[in-house]
Amino acid sequence: MLSVISPAKTLDFEIPSTTQNVTQPDFLDYSQPLIDILRDYSPQQLSDLMGISDKLAGLNAARFADWQPPFSLENAKPAVQAFQGDVYTGLEAETFSDADNQFAQQHLRILSGLYGLLRPLDLIQPYRLEMGTKLPNDAGKDLYAYWKPTLTTALNHAIAESGSKALVNLASNEYFKALDAKKLDARVITPVFKDEKNGTFKIISFYAKKARGLMSAWIIRQQINEPEALTGFDVAGYRFDAAASEGDTLVFTRRETDR
Repeated sequence: MLSVISPAKTLDFEIPSTTQNVTQPDFLDYSQPLIDILRDYSPQQLSDLMGISDKLAGLNAARFADWQPPFSLENAKPAVQAFQGDVYTGLEAETFSDADNQFAQQHLRILSGLYGLLRPLDLIQPYRLEMGTKLPNDAGKDLYAYWKPTLTTALNHAIAESGSKALVNLASNEYFKALDAKKLDARVITPVFKDEKNGTFKIISFYAKKARGLMSAWIIRQQINEPEALTGFDVAGYRFDAAASEGDTLVFTRRETDR
């Protein structure tokens, strides 16, 4: 069974990695042409393209200029520890044991606008390039056109190697759209996390993102490899809600008193 998550805008390249067992991304040959395109953009053009501040645009122009393989622990960091958004707060990958990291390498993938498909311990250098960015390239008008065939094929290969033809979709809609769902050779299970607010259960973005990381970590630590076991997720107050679930959309709810 394989799980997929999104990357994060927030990065941390200051704190050293807690593991020395690292790998190289599989799609650097696909990343390089994107870097070449982005290096031709001025900071102002990057600001317009990405909808970011002038300060962030300047920072990322410098990142694109500095981006240079080969990657090592001196100039890069494992993806799962470099990303620092809400999902990764729940994941707490810096606390993984060697056994956890080994299982994660086989059963977790991170979708990325620049790197395509990352294993947790794949080294990355800092960047910002969201999958929804409308960056014209040789394959089409945006990154979906650029990545979709490659990522779908690669993910099918990873699913086949994982030992169970199931894909747990813990990514955002923006990133999961980078895959051709009709061509995925897997049963796709989508967990949904709802928190109680004023007596009603609803998706609250901050909590839902963190819960995706919590479930990812739970799968890894418990070495879950069968989709039927997912309903046993009971971390941080979340419980499986069979009545609210439908088919392969699994709903987990949490009451206000359990937060």
